[in-house]
Parts: sequence; C-alpha cells; structure tokens
Amino acid sequence: MHKTLMAAGAALIALSGAAHAQTPVITQDPVTTNSTVVLPGEVRTYVLEQRVPSVTYDGTIAIGATLPDTVEIHEVQGHSDYAYTVVNDHRVIVNPQTRAVIQVLE
Repeated sequence: MHKTLMAAGAALIALSGAAHAQTPVITQDPVTTNSTVVLPGEVRTYVLEQRVPSVTYDGTIAIGATLPDTVEIHEVQGHSDYAYTVVNDHRVIVNPQTRAVIQVLE
C-alpha cells in the first residue's frame, strides 16, 4: 500500500508540473469572447483618438449588423483588417470588407 501511495503522489506531482509549464498564447488577431471581440490595443487606441463627425443612422448598431454604403468608414492605419466610424455618437469598429460591426466602443 505504501508503494501505491508513493506512485500516486509521484504521478500527481508530475501532472501538476505539466499544468504549470503551460503558457498562454497571445494573438494579435481579434478573439471572440461571447459577443465581444477582443481587439489589438493599438486599434482601440487609434479609434478613440480620431476626431470624425458622427453620422446619424436609423438602423440598429449592434455586433454583426452591416452598415450601409451611405455610412462613411475610415481605415485604421497599420491595421487593414479594421475600419471605424462614429454613428449616433458611438464609435464603431467594422470589418472594412463586409462593413459588419465588430465592436461598439463605449
């Protein structure tokens, strides 16, 4: 029985060491968590710093909604996968190819 406990203890120690050896992977691509996309920090900072006039829009501004061509979008310098606009006084990050809303900044 003593040998069994020692073997079980050794296995537990070996497994716990493997768990601690894992490191998180950080990605620069957007990551979806529930209904929110985690953007690269520099994209969010860039969009918050820009001064563009707000556009009035009667449609729904929600993640996944597609903005019409009448809403002007602006490129995010250095990040061609992102564009932005200000709609109804809300900063909105969109996919420039599909015009789909990725995130609404508060």
